[in-house]
Amino acid sequence: MKVVNQPIEMIAWFMDTGVICPVKFRIKTKDGLQVYKVEKIVSKKTEKLAGNRMLIFECQGEIDGLWRSFEIKYEVDTMRWSLFKI
Repeated sequence: MKVVNQPIEMIAWFMDTGVICPVKFRIKTKDGLQVYKVEKIVSKKTEKLAGNRMLIFECQGEIDGLWRSFEIKYEVDTMRWSLFKI
């Protein structure tokens, strides 16, 4: 996977227990805005980077007609999402 670390807009649902489940995201590309659906969450882990707590989701979905794996990060303190690897 290639590191892109690009900010994204995310639609996610939250369980009453506080568990976050990403559903789909929108990313700015050279062709405009593209929307991609998160088909499957393979794994979820927590990481601390420079003192910031982050949730890392390894996901799979269809990107440009191909089934691809990608990694999405959610920074808890700033509530920002980013597409980290694709």
